[in-house]
Amino acid sequence: MLALPFLPSYLAAKESVSKPDKKLVIVYIPNGLVRRCFIPGEEEKKSPGFVTVKNSEKKRQLDEKTAEGIYPLELTSTMEPLAGHAGDISLITGLDRPYKLGGDAHEQGASCYLSSVSPEEAKRKKLKFLQGRTLDHVIGEKVGGAGSLKTLEISCNGFRAPKESPRFDNISWYGIDKMAPSIKDPRNLYDRLFSGSRYQRHLDEVSSLVIDDARSLSKNLGYHDRDVLDEYMTMIRDIEVRMKRLQKLIAESPIKRPADEVIPRGEYIRLQADLMLTALQAGITNVSTFMIGPERWNAPMLYEGVFERPVVHHNMSHNQKGEGYKKLQQIDLFHMEQFAYILSKMKSMKEVDGSSLLDNSVVTCGVGLGDGATHQYFDLPLILAGGAQGQLKHGVHVQCQNGTPISNAWLSVAQLMGLELGHFSDSTGTLNLRT
Repeated sequence: MLALPFLPSYLAAKESVSKPDKKLVIVYIPNGLVRRCFIPGEEEKKSPGFVTVKNSEKKRQLDEKTAEGIYPLELTSTMEPLAGHAGDISLITGLDRPYKLGGDAHEQGASCYLSSVSPEEAKRKKLKFLQGRTLDHVIGEKVGGAGSLKTLEISCNGFRAPKESPRFDNISWYGIDKMAPSIKDPRNLYDRLFSGSRYQRHLDEVSSLVIDDARSLSKNLGYHDRDVLDEYMTMIRDIEVRMKRLQKLIAESPIKRPADEVIPRGEYIRLQADLMLTALQAGITNVSTFMIGPERWNAPMLYEGVFERPVVHHNMSHNQKGEGYKKLQQIDLFHMEQFAYILSKMKSMKEVDGSSLLDNSVVTCGVGLGDGATHQYFDLPLILAGGAQGQLKHGVHVQCQNGTPISNAWLSVAQLMGLELGHFSDSTGTLNLRT
């Protein structure tokens, strides 16, 4: 069994085509960003050294504040990979995430990023973390659609060994201390989405069972739908070929026990992204979270085309003095390239009414730490993309009043997705994002 995208010509001739469902994609980038290369107007700032959370709070009081307002979008050096999508994105700055002293900054950065627990509720319930039901589950419960999965959780952390607490590698929680585990292995993700039954795991290529039926179906479809079906089946087959290639890379590794870090990061991330986007197009789910990497996780990863050998992202984030920030920026650029790939793919994927997947989606890309070196949980940048079916305006930089809760952004996203929600976590209102 293989889920297919919606094909209008397969309906009765008189049956009207319904409007596509809205989709939500939340992309998370670990270990912060090189602020001076990412946020407009900060290029002249000095690179920070390592700073603890408490010292970060002192630094916050000394920082100059950008005036609140809406400005034309300026693509800084780290945002250059998104130049082809300048009209599809907006940048939001000045957002703060609640932080509770006594917990690791990276751990809270991920696990509390989308939390619905306010600091007051955490104090009342004596919770160690500000961690509870996350935005994706709140939205998925209402607009998950008729698909088999109300939410989909994906991580691009290739390491199987539990080097850190699960809170470093998950941003999705359906309740307090109730984690929705992210899927790391492309084969497991593929089986979850398309295989239907566990017994099919022994098959090398699930699509080989349905390709003949797909050809037969194609004869009964309109010209446009035949193209859609052919493109879809080609994508599925391509995903399978790429999964085999990654497995071959690991199997042929010269070390005795193949380690996951030999997997090229870009190829791995794009494969996971294609699986996610195919699930959205097929209507398997309407809501997905996507971690480009885990927080901290002091283990080497191979950023192909960037560094000759595997490097440790977390360690580099604490070495920004001198020319150190330039090497770290290469990882930020790498991550922006992967995000640009996701947007480009969404723009090319057509929905039932001829609009694109991106037209019907709300897509966010952000961090749980404003800067990895300072461990700051405040002034978090957030990229917003997608059309939300004509509701969003783009090409702007929205500078919020510094200290604006990031839950204001999440409340705005929930309303864009059609929820009649008046409050979320510690929100104080919504953001001016609409057309």
